[in-house]
Amino acid sequence: MRIAILADIHANLAALEACLGHAREQGAERFVFLGDLVGYGPDPGQVIDVIRAIPDAVVVKGNHDEAVEVEPKTRDLNDLAYAVVVWTRSALSTEQRAFLASLPLIVRQDDQCFVHASAERPERWEYLANAAAAERSLDAAGRTYVFSGHVHDPMLYFTTPAGKTAAFRPTPGSPVPVSQRRRWLAIVGSLGQPRDGNPKAAYVLFDRSAESVTFFRLSYDTAATAARIRAAGLPDVLAERLERGG
Repeated sequence: MRIAILADIHANLAALEACLGHAREQGAERFVFLGDLVGYGPDPGQVIDVIRAIPDAVVVKGNHDEAVEVEPKTRDLNDLAYAVVVWTRSALSTEQRAFLASLPLIVRQDDQCFVHASAERPERWEYLANAAAAERSLDAAGRTYVFSGHVHDPMLYFTTPAGKTAAFRPTPGSPVPVSQRRRWLAIVGSLGQPRDGNPKAAYVLFDRSAESVTFFRLSYDTAATAARIRAAGLPDVLAERLERGG
């Protein structure tokens, strides 16, 4: 079973379509979306409709998805993100907003856990910025494999034979063995708004049978999406961030 895991889509339809197409070419049989379907990008409704149409997809809620749903909590975002939340609300249908509101914060299936931020307290939207935070999430998840987004920068954390949690920077396109004898937490990177200096869309392919995980980076028409951001009247800095990858 090959599972495509995508996070932080941020209303970027072109990047989503590129990653879905590539994942299917790689033999992906299931799809998991780790939240932040909306925010920052120009295509929130279309992104939601594409994801909703995928059979048996696992979808969890991100902080930008929640911000569309609950007015007081939007002020937890910075002013730039809040401005986009206001625009996104007006761009979505009642049905699309209801879909975001219905999403769970965390999903555990077999030996896997899917969550936007930390499994420790998913509603607090903690950034897993170091091994200590990753270890807390692993402990709370209670699963061998944990997949998270939110950070926008791909990283793989794992437990060492000594029981410590260490970090590994994956090479795009190179499968990483992930034996079930250890615990693993993958930050899959952002599909729709990378922030690691690389504008290519990011996603992960998890091969449970082979016990491997592969981080991919894909080119798509960033210029066209940046132009759509500007045409929608969204802050120009969002288009610039997309063009430069952070």
